Amino acid sequence: MPLSLRPLLLSAALALTATTTAHALGGKPAVDRKTVVVGIFSDIGNLDPQVSTTVDSARSGWQLFDTLYGFDIAGNIEPRLATAHQTSADGLRYSFTLRRGVKFHDGAALTSADVKYSLERILEPETKSTRRPYFAGLIEGIDTPDAQTVTIRLTRRDGAFINKVAGYLYILPKAYTESLKTPEAFAQAPIGSGPYRLVSRAIGQQLVFERFDAYYGPKPEIEKLVFRVLPDANSRVNALLAGEVDIADDVRASDLARLRKTPGVEVQSGPAGSPLHVRLYSNVPNTPLAKREVRLALNYAIDTEAIIRNVMHGAGAPLSSFISKAYPYGALQGKGNPYGYDPARARKLLAEAGYPNGFDPEVLCYSVYERAICEAVTAYWSQVGIRAKLKVIDPVAFGRLDNTHQSGPMNFTQFANAIYDPVHPVAGGASKAGTWSDYFNPEVEALLTTLEAEADRGKRDALFQKIAGILNEDGFDVLLSEQFFNIARDNGLQWEPQRGGKFYNFRNVRWK
Repeated sequence: MPLSLRPLLLSAALALTATTTAHALGGKPAVDRKTVVVGIFSDIGNLDPQVSTTVDSARSGWQLFDTLYGFDIAGNIEPRLATAHQTSADGLRYSFTLRRGVKFHDGAALTSADVKYSLERILEPETKSTRRPYFAGLIEGIDTPDAQTVTIRLTRRDGAFINKVAGYLYILPKAYTESLKTPEAFAQAPIGSGPYRLVSRAIGQQLVFERFDAYYGPKPEIEKLVFRVLPDANSRVNALLAGEVDIADDVRASDLARLRKTPGVEVQSGPAGSPLHVRLYSNVPNTPLAKREVRLALNYAIDTEAIIRNVMHGAGAPLSSFISKAYPYGALQGKGNPYGYDPARARKLLAEAGYPNGFDPEVLCYSVYERAICEAVTAYWSQVGIRAKLKVIDPVAFGRLDNTHQSGPMNFTQFANAIYDPVHPVAGGASKAGTWSDYFNPEVEALLTTLEAEADRGKRDALFQKIAGILNEDGFDVLLSEQFFNIARDNGLQWEPQRGGKFYNFRNVRWK
């Protein structure tokens, strides 16, 4: 480790917040044993699951709504509102058999008309659905031969179609939603068929959900969920230790060690399926990042294991590629960072690229990341002559720039995956037409074309692993770490959070 980096890494490793005396915990609920109170890191901006961003729908959507198919705890496909489906030989027709006895929160029975309406609503431009790009141009038509059968006709084969149905096609009640004056009105009074229904909301403060006793599936043991909005990380931890909340989400890595030693607290930390990396604008001609050698040098210059150990307090894991190991398939398994820490090689590559004295780029650091991580990376780069100017930017500004390809030449980012199939991050971030892509590789494009028609999971796994290897060889991005989602809770609660995503699956939570 370079001597100049040691003070930075050590100070980050020793940064701990003040300890708060616990007044409850150890099976002492914030309210009662029929209630769970969750301290959440940000308010849920939109309760319409077809319009909201992935993060919002993953937190509120899984309580209020359901999909034809869903994901189990590890991200594997499982039936929900549909009990089965059949695919035509040409892969262009998907026929779903709906579960009988499903009720919406207003008492209306689920029928095929609701499914047809829900997909058509996503496709309607006036809805302004964030899910529309995943279905527009793909859906040829929707047939409802009877109340329990829905057939979706596609314009082309899509090997990830069932994953998209599970991740994006939340089912809404047709009659209720059509009775509203505007599409926006649904978010103010959402009705679904999920295990909980919304009973109150104070914007910026809290949301309250009650168990829906007519839910078709196993009913949660918890009767009431309360989401308290506590944006400050210290406030969430302090509220947990004071017995004001039962669960604190998005806990800082620097707090994990002391929380693990706190009586009555249990800490759960695992990959969120959102690889932390530095996005590179490699498709801008006549810039350093347009050269493969420079992109590789940026990777070889960083000791990612030291950053994970000392700056991220162990709450991370080396990335084998841009495809997270938290997904059920597609990642390069059994391999750590493919580059390793080799500053001499980084300098050599820079010289070969025509930059023997390095260069002076700007890099954006999204403020939700601990600044020490961004500072550690740029400090490593400075050791090989890459004098990056770090600019910290707030979430709103970052989203605006990132979504419009104005966040270059480099930015720290992560890529969530709502469908657990790697096509979401790869097509979105590494293909020519990707929404967040500033990269083009003909080999990757060809493999993605093959993947479009391939539904076999084993073959998709092999194809994605091939793509992962190509991206590594080309220095597609700067690999940093698996992004971990850290949760602290009262150890009297029994709950296994969803793996591979920041999904709030409270169907299985209960007091011991």
